Amino acid sequence: MVERLVPDSLWELFQAAMPEPPVRPQGGGRRRADDRAVLAAILFVATSGCAWRQLPPVFGASWQTVHRRFTDWTTARVWAKLHRVILDELGANGDLDWSRCAIDSVSVRALKRGTLTGPNPTNRGKKGSKIHLLTDRNGLPMSLGISGANTHDSQGLEPLVRGIPPIRSRRGPRRRRPGKLHGDKGYDYDHLRKWLRARSNITPRIARRGVESSERLGRHRWVVERTMAWLNGFRRLHRRYEQRAEHFLGFAAIACALICFRRLAS
Repeated sequence: MVERLVPDSLWELFQAAMPEPPVRPQGGGRRRADDRAVLAAILFVATSGCAWRQLPPVFGASWQTVHRRFTDWTTARVWAKLHRVILDELGANGDLDWSRCAIDSVSVRALKRGTLTGPNPTNRGKKGSKIHLLTDRNGLPMSLGISGANTHDSQGLEPLVRGIPPIRSRRGPRRRRPGKLHGDKGYDYDHLRKWLRARSNITPRIARRGVESSERLGRHRWVVERTMAWLNGFRRLHRRYEQRAEHFLGFAAIACALICFRRLAS
């Protein structure tokens, strides 16, 4: 189970992102649970959507240990670092297409009160959160963020573009700016177009309200919708169970990292 969830190639990448384990003073105490087995347990929770208390004993660590390690790694921003390490590998291999990027968001119902939640205007005002995502031309997630469900999509554009990390290229320096950015009518604002043009000459390709039909997706925007469907494969993201926003963001970052890793492994 551990080798299937965390193959050798993923474990090598994760070791480049994880912090050094704490050094215990000499004396008593239990032996530290294996990091690879704990990582496999966390990925099992992310993909299956099971509760922490329902973790099977096959991983060799208690659910309290797994949850505590997840909290520590989330605080250390390990999941964002892992995502960036995998993006670097994809960029070095020439697997990222910077010619066009697409942006969109999806709302998730929050079952518990917590930070970065808000009434969902499309779901009878029920509490929820929103996942904002920016992908390359092939649909590989490059930047993500979360907010309350009542946050307008347009407010997530600038943070997502700023959040693209400097990624290695096959040739030349690191890159963090796409040539064009595609978005739906939720991003149809002149100040966003002006900001994109001033931001390293990013060409906005945003649908205009009252001009373009909403019956079908654009030629280049559909890839981000497909990536949202990939996120649905991680059942922990079907609902927000975490009260702490950083934990929910951690699971979203895990999903994005694994989506990129699958492209890298293939």
